[in-house]
Amino acid sequence: MTTVAVGLSGGVDSTLTAILLKEQGYHVIGLSMSIYNGAIPAHITGDACYGPSEKQDIRDIQKWTESQGIESHILDLSEPYKKTVLKYFKEAYLSGLTPNPCVMCNTLMKFGLLAEEARKQGIQFDYFATGHYAQIEEKNGHFILKKGVDSHKDQSYFLYRLTQKQLAQTLFPLGEYTKEQVRQMAKERGLAVAEKADSQDFYAGDYADLLEQKPKVGDIVLTTGKVLGKHQGFWNYTIGQRKGLGIAYPEPLFVVDIDADHNRVIVGSSKDTFIESALVHQVVWGGIIDELKEAMPAMVKYRSSGKVVGATLIPDEKGVKVVFDEPQRAVTRGQSMVFYQDDCVLGGGIIL
Repeated sequence: MTTVAVGLSGGVDSTLTAILLKEQGYHVIGLSMSIYNGAIPAHITGDACYGPSEKQDIRDIQKWTESQGIESHILDLSEPYKKTVLKYFKEAYLSGLTPNPCVMCNTLMKFGLLAEEARKQGIQFDYFATGHYAQIEEKNGHFILKKGVDSHKDQSYFLYRLTQKQLAQTLFPLGEYTKEQVRQMAKERGLAVAEKADSQDFYAGDYADLLEQKPKVGDIVLTTGKVLGKHQGFWNYTIGQRKGLGIAYPEPLFVVDIDADHNRVIVGSSKDTFIESALVHQVVWGGIIDELKEAMPAMVKYRSSGKVVGATLIPDEKGVKVVFDEPQRAVTRGQSMVFYQDDCVLGGGIIL
């Protein structure tokens, strides 16, 4: 019998994933990461991937798997998580970038170290499955990551860095369903988590908890260089931000750049937030093409909650130059930009 290890988080998506796979005749086991090390305030409330709520989630997972007769394993990966995801998060913000911790966590932790460490401990399985809303299609020996059918819940953006090896060993049972259908199926099966709210972020508290920085006063300046006010730390700002600037000006101002080297937050008018092109580095490609040899049209998404927009991908010595069909607002350095061809992921990278 084929064994599938399901990454259980305690939510409705991963729980239903396990049930559906059992119904399909697979032998299902549960794998869960323990990543919270207690280093942040215990008063933080809210359900997030990293935080005190993890303890209750793990208790719920253990209770549920025991009731279902599912073999379950909790792996303590708090130290690797600190050295990879949290380190990346902190270094990016302190460099004036806005990171994508969920993208890195998926590639390095959930689909990487979790499965690897489980096998090292003698836990055997043929496939790894999660409750992500995405699909995988095999074409000519290549594995293509595709959008989930629910456009509002599609999570291919967060998974674009998965390797061919990872995709070949992964199942996404929920990719063909909408969130509404998933909740309904969970209700029909009497799952207690059917109405449980989704985690909204990787951390429910103030990011300052993770950055561990003392206030560092610097200038808030116009694009012309004129000083308008002071800030307490450039890491508290992100591209496109309008609220919370704490400065008076005749017209609305937006953050248009972060100058970490000179401890400056640069602001401008709404039109200053639009750009015609962007450079993307650390590019990875899916199974459709192995490299970009010449300019090609594509759809791109440069924000997890944003829409896909038309663009042209052009090879560049730093990676890929993305020229938008129309100027785009608040394209943020450090975020991921994912390239699509129809509903297939071509690849993606980090915005420079």
